[in-house]
Amino acid sequence: MTLIASVSGIRGTIGGEVKNNLTPVDVVAFAAAYGSWLTSTTNTACTVVVGRDARISGPMVQQLVQQTLIGLGINVIDVGLSTTPTVEMEVVRQHAQGGIILTASHNPKQWNALKLLNSKGEFISSDDGKALMQNLEAQSYDFASVDHLGTIATVDDALLAHIDAILALDLVDVDAIQRAQFSVVVDGVNSSGGVAVPMLLDKLGVKTTKIHCTPNGHFPHNPEPLREHLTDLTTAVLDSDAHLGIAVDPDVDRLVFMDEKGMLFGEEYTLVTCADYVLAHHKGDVVSNLSSSRALADLAQQHGVEYHASAVGEVHVVEKMKAVNAVVGGEGNGGIILPKLHYGRDALVGIALFLSFLAKEDETVSNLKKRYSNYVMAKKKIQLSEAWDTDALLLAVADTFKNERVTTIDGVKIDFDDSWIHLRKSNTEPIIRLYAEAQNNQRIQAQVEKIETAIAAFVASA
Repeated sequence: MTLIASVSGIRGTIGGEVKNNLTPVDVVAFAAAYGSWLTSTTNTACTVVVGRDARISGPMVQQLVQQTLIGLGINVIDVGLSTTPTVEMEVVRQHAQGGIILTASHNPKQWNALKLLNSKGEFISSDDGKALMQNLEAQSYDFASVDHLGTIATVDDALLAHIDAILALDLVDVDAIQRAQFSVVVDGVNSSGGVAVPMLLDKLGVKTTKIHCTPNGHFPHNPEPLREHLTDLTTAVLDSDAHLGIAVDPDVDRLVFMDEKGMLFGEEYTLVTCADYVLAHHKGDVVSNLSSSRALADLAQQHGVEYHASAVGEVHVVEKMKAVNAVVGGEGNGGIILPKLHYGRDALVGIALFLSFLAKEDETVSNLKKRYSNYVMAKKKIQLSEAWDTDALLLAVADTFKNERVTTIDGVKIDFDDSWIHLRKSNTEPIIRLYAEAQNNQRIQAQVEKIETAIAAFVASA
């Protein structure tokens, strides 16, 4: 069982001991720390938007969070079952001072988390997170008196407002999508996507077959939308003779497509394809993180624009996008960020952009994929031992490959001429994530073996 508190929020497994798991005591303490930090930054009465995915623990955690906030004198807007991008947009629509999304994203059902937003509907900065953590450590909370408690108001049209804003974008061609008469299978992993994605597709005039779309929090498979977890989607796409399949994670900020042959399009290529469509209409720089495919950099070169890499994490991608005035960006895990809508990863806008592109090109999904650089990516998890000095390990790896192009803004990334490898500590799990990309599996394996040899040498000498 695990509890991970960081500047980006708190994430852990439900039940167990206080401070070692995400217990009600830990939820209340973290909500109090966030609310106290928020009220200290404004001279006006604070309002916070709260929404959740469909996890079994969601209603319990939401009640704890909301009651803690009103105890601090903060007014709460409860959007209930929702998506991460919907809550982000609702903060702005409601002119709120902050937001909390209750979701552990791709983690299994025993996990939950508090994701924290500022008044722009964006994840709080590292500096703001450090101030919040100081409140948590000092237990510096000033609760309201009985005459100054906050209130809770329920809003039930947040998702509809989010979808309407997507449909109003100039890049979303509703007429073209309707004329294409697409047939789509949706795997909503029994969470918020099971409601949100079919609602969007219905508005777009798409025939939808739903699997795992009952929002009860009982995930039918590992909720991370990877190839090995989506066998049911493959079967459904083939059985229904659909044009494509769509899978999202529980809070709907990650997006993957499946082609008409039941083959995964590849989560790395979600961003590449949507960026291709955006750049065809609006030229400008593009951004992804260090662990994302080189295919986006290749695409940027084809369009005559600049590609920029950021540290891993939505907040870092957004910071870089703002700095270079990027027209589109995101992360290789299928997260699309379109500034014209909002600065947040959004599977729903990704779906609308992809279908618009597909309809206008009058192309199959499998043929569309052939347009892009054909890289192969490997993603591994290295379990951390308490005996390891992880920072020293990463420095040792960097030193081993000092004659290559090494980037250390987020872990260690080693760029070779024909491939790259990136190692970094996870923000959400007690692991090191290893990403590697090349043009074939043999080259990836060779590079990964070099890294494993370097790690083994470090462990042996520790």
